[in-house]
Amino acid sequence: MVELTPVFVLAIIFGAVVALSYIKNRRKEREMLIEKGADASIFYNKNGRFGYPCLKWGIFLAGVAAGLLAGNLLEATTSIRPEVAYSSMVFLLGGSGLIIYYFIERKQREGRGE
Repeated sequence: MVELTPVFVLAIIFGAVVALSYIKNRRKEREMLIEKGADASIFYNKNGRFGYPCLKWGIFLAGVAAGLLAGNLLEATTSIRPEVAYSSMVFLLGGSGLIIYYFIERKQREGRGE
C-alpha cells in the first residue's frame, strides 16, 4: 500500500500558498482601484450581495463528511480498495453538495427577480 501522507501534506501546502497569494493580489487590486476613485459597488454582484458563502461551504463540507462515511461503508462492505472508496465518495458527495447549493441560489435569485 502506497503511503499518501506526503502527497496530502504537499497538496495542503500548495493550496495554502495559492490561496494566500490570490487573497493578497485581490486585495492589492482593490486598493489600486479605490485609489483611482473607482466606486466600491464594482466588487459586488448585481443585487449588491456576494451570495451565500456560508451556506455553500456548509453544504459542501456536509457532503464531504457524508462522502467519508459512505467511503467507510463502501470499504467495509465491498472489496474496493480504501483509497478508491474514500476519494470517490468524497468527490461525488462533495460535488453533489455544490450542485445542490447552485439550485438553491438559483431559486433565490429567481425569487428576487434577477
